Amino acid sequence: MPLKSTLFIPDRLLSNPLHFPPEWAPQSAVLIAWPYDKGDFQRWLAEVEDTYALIGSAVSLRQTLIVAVQNNQHRLHVLECLTKQGADLTRVIPVELPYNDVWVRDTAPLTVDTPAGAKLLDFRFNGWGGKYECADDARLARRLHESGVFGATPLEAVDFVLEGGSLETDGEGTLLTTARCLLNPNRNPSFDQSGIERQLQEAFGLQRVLWLHHGYAEGDDTDAHVDTLARFCAVDTIAYTACDDPEDDLYGDLKAMEDELKRLVATSGGPYRLVPLPVPKPIYSEEGDRLPATYANFLIINGAVLVPVYGDPADDIALTRLKECFPDRELVSIPSTPLIRQYGSIHCMTMQFPVTVSISGQP
Repeated sequence: MPLKSTLFIPDRLLSNPLHFPPEWAPQSAVLIAWPYDKGDFQRWLAEVEDTYALIGSAVSLRQTLIVAVQNNQHRLHVLECLTKQGADLTRVIPVELPYNDVWVRDTAPLTVDTPAGAKLLDFRFNGWGGKYECADDARLARRLHESGVFGATPLEAVDFVLEGGSLETDGEGTLLTTARCLLNPNRNPSFDQSGIERQLQEAFGLQRVLWLHHGYAEGDDTDAHVDTLARFCAVDTIAYTACDDPEDDLYGDLKAMEDELKRLVATSGGPYRLVPLPVPKPIYSEEGDRLPATYANFLIINGAVLVPVYGDPADDIALTRLKECFPDRELVSIPSTPLIRQYGSIHCMTMQFPVTVSISGQP
């Protein structure tokens, strides 16, 4: 039997004018927050800065790059790193503001389009369910907006805990998410599933929510963000993390997630085109804990897809399969082992903004 999505949109909202654009829509900018010497990447700072410079340069050659930095000295250092990597500095906008962590996918504002233009949504952030100190990260969206970098695009505060990495949109009213994260009582304990769905519908103008109840990346501390597991590549296509090794601890749960995905019904009325992405061989921290290496944490930008790679034979398999999903985009391989040492990857440390968001402050 097909696994039906939750349909909850009332008749009065069938003509909802809100639109939650997909990642493959044309973009005006990508945001990153550069790691710093007192942050969590302190032990591996030089190594992770090389990765940031690769990502920043790849973005700047195609669109505007907004870079959060700690202070003026940090700004000069970041620009030097980007220059060495061949970035187009005419497209780089540094913004000085405080931040605890670098995972802006979960702390930056999310964009919806309205009849009056784009609107930025500032959801509450509570450190992934109270796991980490987050006072500055909880204010990041507001401070970015106050910097003027988004021009006249308005910002609206939403009294609901939500992280960008927990959501996947197809741009046509469907949202894909995980029950482990959104239904976790460490986020919005006063809301049940139907209440959460109403919040999402009102914020994004959705017609349905697809729930995954299985799947996780070992070492992930977000309570199973969907952007480590299953990603829309087109309205009818989902790339997902798949494990074919029965000896791997991830095998059973990822197989159950695969079965869920096969039962989902696309907006066309048929099944989704599913593209399995392999799991690389386990990568461990210095303390012996498995790190969340996944190919699903890619970033779509204008004309390209930035894909995490790990120096593993599975890299080539993942790249080949993603190229089939994005035949008209260049695939850019980004060595991402430095990023996963703090439990995230490319998608986690970036946030894209569609062309409907005006960007100001260009140098």
